[in-house]
Amino acid sequence: MSSPRPRRAALGALAALVPLALLGASGPATAAPAPAWPEPAPVVSRIETADPVVFITIDDGWYHDPAAARTLLDRRVPASLFLLPGAYSYDSGYFHRLVDNGPVRIENHTVGHPDLTALDAAGQKAELCGARDAHLAEFGDGPRLVRPPYGVYDAATRTAARACGAKAVVTWTHDLTTWGQWSPPTPELKAGDIILLHFNETLEQDLERALELAGEAGLRPAPLRDYVPE
Repeated sequence: MSSPRPRRAALGALAALVPLALLGASGPATAAPAPAWPEPAPVVSRIETADPVVFITIDDGWYHDPAAARTLLDRRVPASLFLLPGAYSYDSGYFHRLVDNGPVRIENHTVGHPDLTALDAAGQKAELCGARDAHLAEFGDGPRLVRPPYGVYDAATRTAARACGAKAVVTWTHDLTTWGQWSPPTPELKAGDIILLHFNETLEQDLERALELAGEAGLRPAPLRDYVPE
């Protein structure tokens, strides 16, 4: 007849091994979650405000008209300039005079003016963050607003805009740019409207027209960045 003592010892060793086996079966520890992408930036085409204001925005930056610069400075227009880095690389002094002597702000219009929706998320982020870095290096003030070229955007644009430091993706309410022989219609401006112009050969007259329409409506230009919430 076998002794019970060795049998009890064997059962005790087996009981000790069971929790270890179960622990190993549970698999590796759960990995830490990947950092979340930021919330998409809102899209703004006009500002909801009771203030008697409109917002002047000017895109691209290729044509450096001294007369348009004088109007911006003499009338203290707080315009938002959505610039391309290449448009100031050969004559940054034009825009430094506006920034240093007036209330304008430099904002983000991408590096190369592509249709952002034709790019993947990484490509869109490269365009927007690249322009942000270039503006910050040149003017010492990073842009806080993004205008997608052609006003075209998708969900990836909104996410990339936020990732590159923007408060909002900004389109427009009225395009008052004159292109060649084509003149834009004359809208009845309302408080909160965002006006689109371009740095082209007609900027001075387009700017004067926009300011005149604003005055007739009892409105004044205001800095757009200040009206877009964080």
